[in-house]
Amino acid sequence: MSFLTFTTRDGTPWTPKYLLSIDDRLCIACGRCFKVCTQGVLKMMGVNEDGERCDPDDEDDDSNRKIMTLANSGACIGCESCRTVCGKKAMVHGPAPELVPA
Repeated sequence: MSFLTFTTRDGTPWTPKYLLSIDDRLCIACGRCFKVCTQGVLKMMGVNEDGERCDPDDEDDDSNRKIMTLANSGACIGCESCRTVCGKKAMVHGPAPELVPA
């Protein structure tokens, strides 16, 4: 399987690795990834006692803790900045398969 690869200005091949998921068990919602992402890919969510996600801005917020979630995966440009700043290594990235015209 070949992956989507681009060429940088100096001719070096570059295969972007897009954000695929965030491990809820590792994420501590420090917000570092949110601050470096310029594409609006991430969103802070709460997690209640039952392990269900809830909006932390909701008035009825009963979350025990907060986590970062992948809100808009299609906007990810594969720069891996979020992975670089994540101290808990909660981000999972991977290359996109190359699309072959039908």
